[in-house]
Amino acid sequence: MNWKRLALSAAAAVSAAAVSAPASAKMEFYKDYEPGQEVVEMTTVQVDDGQFETYLEGLKTTWIDSNEVAKKLGYIKDYHIYWNTAPTAGTFDLVLEIVYPSVDTWAGSKAQYMKFLDAYGKANIDQGDATVRNLYNKIRHIKGTYVMREVIVH
Repeated sequence: MNWKRLALSAAAAVSAAAVSAPASAKMEFYKDYEPGQEVVEMTTVQVDDGQFETYLEGLKTTWIDSNEVAKKLGYIKDYHIYWNTAPTAGTFDLVLEIVYPSVDTWAGSKAQYMKFLDAYGKANIDQGDATVRNLYNKIRHIKGTYVMREVIVH
């Protein structure tokens, strides 16, 4: 019998067992880790060929303008548009990100909405809705929306 081959086979079996064995988790929620306060909402968007600038122009008067109002009211901390400069087939061109200071501001309330409505205006909301229906739905495709919180490990 070849002892080297037997030793290598035994070592491989032990390594495979160690990798496939479930880890015994010792992390405890709120003791060892907890969610951060901020909520980050990210929406991935695929824009039809030749419509990138048209979509950005529309975002300037809808998404950006409404986020500026929400930021001034303290409902959001910040917002960003990220451009995927190396997209592959079936992925996305843009990421629209909104950072909320807390779960409560992300969830919203009637009082917050009414204050936003007063500041932004019903006409602007109606115009934005019309832009989504008549333009955005024809030139862009929402690939996904993700709501995330940072994991803080102690």
